[in-house]
Amino acid sequence: MNFLPKYTISNQLLKNIKEINKVVVELNNKRFPNPILYKLNSQANILSTYASTSIEGNNLRLTEVKKLLKSNPKNIKDTEREVLNYNEALEFLNSGIKDKSIRLNNSLIQKTHRLVTKNLLLGGNCGKYREDSVVVHNPLTREIIYLPPDYKDVKKLMSTLLSYVKENEENIDPLILAGIFHKQFVLIHPFIDGNGRTCRLVTKVLLAELGIDTFELFSFETFYNKDVTKYFSLVGEQGSYYDLENKIDFTSWLEYFTEGILNEILRVREILEDKELTPEYTILKDHKRMLEYIKMNGFITDRKYAELTDRAKATRVMDFNKLRDLGLIERKGKGRSTYYTF
Repeated sequence: MNFLPKYTISNQLLKNIKEINKVVVELNNKRFPNPILYKLNSQANILSTYASTSIEGNNLRLTEVKKLLKSNPKNIKDTEREVLNYNEALEFLNSGIKDKSIRLNNSLIQKTHRLVTKNLLLGGNCGKYREDSVVVHNPLTREIIYLPPDYKDVKKLMSTLLSYVKENEENIDPLILAGIFHKQFVLIHPFIDGNGRTCRLVTKVLLAELGIDTFELFSFETFYNKDVTKYFSLVGEQGSYYDLENKIDFTSWLEYFTEGILNEILRVREILEDKELTPEYTILKDHKRMLEYIKMNGFITDRKYAELTDRAKATRVMDFNKLRDLGLIERKGKGRSTYYTF
């Protein structure tokens, strides 16, 4: 199966790409306070989790998502499980990108889907390319609007798509390549359910591999969630895949895809513009160790912090107070039961 997507480098697409590259270079050439970056990173994870699940119809509000991710309860509804699953997948992929232990391939896509749909999909469909036919309905009218390819062709189509990406890493602008991957993934519809969430996550992996890491500070899913109808109309198609495969023009989608990334990068730049690297915002290596430990384990105690560093008791108290004043952590419990969380 050959995959030769049709698109035009329109004026709008070229303008978006140039502006994204300009802002990325500008941000990379500046130094920002670590506390601000930690805050933005935490906010980006929450926003991405909320927006991506909301796009698929999850009705939890942003405040509820924040509370859920903070408390991580055991007895949960499916809507809450969707949120926790997505956040777990997001953190797994973010960690893998940081330590360069993952690469975009069929195995990673299936692993991501397994995390996204854990305890939500039954019958061996979790983390496995579909072995049944599916149809796509209009969410409002329930009318069938799209017929994805036959399940027998899914594995071959996904391998062809991944080969196209690999072969063109040096030839095609990364933003265009990631956009093409995103739309074609949706059209192949490789899983019984969870395609949208999985696609948005692995697109972030591809962008990071190509040099644009959206895990740390950005949530381009938020842009899609502002107008879900527009997102679905541009990323999807109407009709049968086999009738459409050689006629699809990716241009409009690529303009929208790059607009979403630009929109988010400009939002973050605006937040960072007034932040300077001053003593007030400076944090030490030991502070970073504390924050990384909380990120991995959910909380930290004074005893654990003492094990991680050689700082005296009075200094540790000052460390906790400084990070609390910066709004990075909060204290919970009393006496010997005191612990700190984000």
